[in-house]
Amino acid sequence: MTPNLTRDIVAKLWNLCNVLRDDGVMYSDYVTELTFLLFLKMLAETGHEERLPAQYRWAMLVSQEGMDQLEHYRRLLLDLGNPKFSKDPTILAIFTDAQTKLRKPANLKSLTDAIDKLDWFSAKEEGLGDLYEGLLEKNASEKKSGAGQYFTPRPLIDSMVRIMDPQAGEIIQDPAAGTGGFLVAAHAHIKAATDDLYKLPKNISAEAQKRNYIGIELVPDTHRLCLMNLILHGIESMVTSGDALAPDGEQLPKADLILTNPPFGTKKGGGRPTRGDFSITADTSNKQLAFVEHIVRALKPGGRAAVVVPDNVLFEDGVGKRLRNWLMELCNLHTILRLPTGIFYAQGVKTNVLFFERGKKDKANTKEVWVYDMRANMNAFGKTRQLTPADFEPFETCYTARTRKDEGEDSRFRVFTKQQITDRNDNLDISWLKDTTNDPEDEMTEPEELAAAIAMHLRAALEEIEALTEELTVTEAA
Repeated sequence: MTPNLTRDIVAKLWNLCNVLRDDGVMYSDYVTELTFLLFLKMLAETGHEERLPAQYRWAMLVSQEGMDQLEHYRRLLLDLGNPKFSKDPTILAIFTDAQTKLRKPANLKSLTDAIDKLDWFSAKEEGLGDLYEGLLEKNASEKKSGAGQYFTPRPLIDSMVRIMDPQAGEIIQDPAAGTGGFLVAAHAHIKAATDDLYKLPKNISAEAQKRNYIGIELVPDTHRLCLMNLILHGIESMVTSGDALAPDGEQLPKADLILTNPPFGTKKGGGRPTRGDFSITADTSNKQLAFVEHIVRALKPGGRAAVVVPDNVLFEDGVGKRLRNWLMELCNLHTILRLPTGIFYAQGVKTNVLFFERGKKDKANTKEVWVYDMRANMNAFGKTRQLTPADFEPFETCYTARTRKDEGEDSRFRVFTKQQITDRNDNLDISWLKDTTNDPEDEMTEPEELAAAIAMHLRAALEEIEALTEELTVTEAA
């Protein structure tokens, strides 16, 4: 979908949130509430309403008035999430425990009429899936609570996908699927390379390819949005609802490629992973460390991964150091991208992308690590300076070069041997450029950006205290 058309329709959809607010719907429920209706309409526009019983299709809903329409809608949500009534497993998963918080019939009628009047002809021509993703991104950028979840910017997702170059027939996994952004982008990449799946290898059918995307998502409402997003992009694979750090994660098939941005922070209440196969992070509540262990264990020999992690994964002692040693033994950790600050909603979060490949043996797989510094001397990113695909072009050029070259301390791309890393006490938080720019937080002017940054620093401080307490407890027990 062209950017201007997408923004125009998304803006119109977002304006409907005024109707929701007038009916007492909370800000955090806007998109979930709106997307039930939007999903029903999009199934009608794409000709896939056969997945729904005739009485619960869009035309029947919009034809009704007043309290009859509201009661019909409530019954629709209840029945489509009832396994005794709904036989389509994806539809059942989307509508399980679904309910509307709308109370006024006039507001439901306003929503259905407004959705009906959108320029659906143009939207269909450009792609309804892109429209839906635009709404999800709008919600993420506007969401006031943050809730510990950071929407991965689409330019970053697309760059990671281009670099990893997913291939038809590969099993592609996201163990923290969110709304499905990585899986959707990987599917789009494969479609573009195979002429909309018409030129797949003879041993792979289009239907089989659509089932090669697997994942798991912990938050029920986010899981619901993910399934809707996948369907609207033509992906039939079922992302499950559950916890990758629990036995659910052990059930995921081994992957050829993992693309993910796992949640940061510690598990609530200091909980630990409950995976029977975890040995490195079994005794830590640090989610980002545990997710790295999952990813290594979930890769097939020769499988590859690109994963977003916060800085502490690169330098933390104790469990963090053991994890890095284990990772570099089993995998070839060949590249680290130091991302700029300000690209996530919580402005001060400092992150990196780890690129690695599971070894076909379990010893000494990492010989050297290339580090690209995209953080030092970079423009501040945020609402006034959006991340774009062009920002990643220099890194992609370096990454994909036939022969990589370390151009010294004035360059952004350098290589460090395994021995040099060992001499650093296995600390991978490597920087060498003198940063002459101001801290991006110094340039914040939006009140919500400032509030988000303050909240982030408070959360980070609390997590550091919890981690220290945990380490002291372990030491005392020993």
